[in-house]
Amino acid sequence: MARKYPVAHEAIATKGWLGAHRWLILRRLSQFGILGLFLLGPLAGLWIVKGNLAASLTLDVLPLTDPYVFLQMLLARHWPELSAIIGALLVLGFYALVGGRVYCSWVCPVNIVTDTAAWLRRRLGLRGGTRLAGDARYWVLAMTLLMSAAFGVIIWEYVNPVSMLQRGLIFGLGAAWVVILGIFFFDLFVTAHGWCSHLCPVGAFYSLVGSKSVVRVSAPRRAACDDCMDCFAVCPEPEVIPPALRGAKKGVGPVILDSLCTNCGRCIDVCSKDVFEFSTRFNNRLPAAESVDPVPGVTEERTSS
Repeated sequence: MARKYPVAHEAIATKGWLGAHRWLILRRLSQFGILGLFLLGPLAGLWIVKGNLAASLTLDVLPLTDPYVFLQMLLARHWPELSAIIGALLVLGFYALVGGRVYCSWVCPVNIVTDTAAWLRRRLGLRGGTRLAGDARYWVLAMTLLMSAAFGVIIWEYVNPVSMLQRGLIFGLGAAWVVILGIFFFDLFVTAHGWCSHLCPVGAFYSLVGSKSVVRVSAPRRAACDDCMDCFAVCPEPEVIPPALRGAKKGVGPVILDSLCTNCGRCIDVCSKDVFEFSTRFNNRLPAAESVDPVPGVTEERTSS
């Protein structure tokens, strides 16, 4: 059925405002907290973390390196130091476990900008927009890697809006405003979730990293779904929901296995029926009440390795 009330209205009535925004609040605390740690040094002289999200050193002990930047470094024929190698392996292992696009929803500060544009777009009732190819982000990813190899530089750092935002907050946004506002208005007026869901090569890279990750969103109580569509309205990648939510008749388990899922938890927040929860990819068996013979010709597996 068509949604005839504001998003999360029923969830707020059922669970209260905090219950309907729990994961969103935790995400914002994570994003602002991480950004704040990077800003404490240059702005307050408290150097807990040095560097930025591309490469950092925490407490002068823990090195962390963005594996996407690290890959560009190798392609540009710059041999990294041991600390950079260790940092890249640590970050790679973490996101391979919890889901690559957790970076997009729980760490990246630009996500705050794009989420705000998506919220305002819903409030203004803006519909439609330019349709971008679903694989455009992977083409952008491939282009940045090829250009790094061709020109011998880490090409993405010249235009990376995350790094530009951090530098802008320290030294004055200046030209960074153009980039950040450009992303905001692009998502608001051109296409919903345009930057994060269609163009950003960082999200594309991390979706590949987290393709087999353990932590997943699941819909174990999907039989209770009343088709309010709130989860689709707030999800930045709504195409990942249907297989898990509506796949019972095809023998598809309730876990969202698509690597494009950001594990943001908004579908959990806004569902008044508590259909969704965080789980693991190993809990993908059909509940006993849903066990049915697969539809002929359907090859989806009931379980995932």
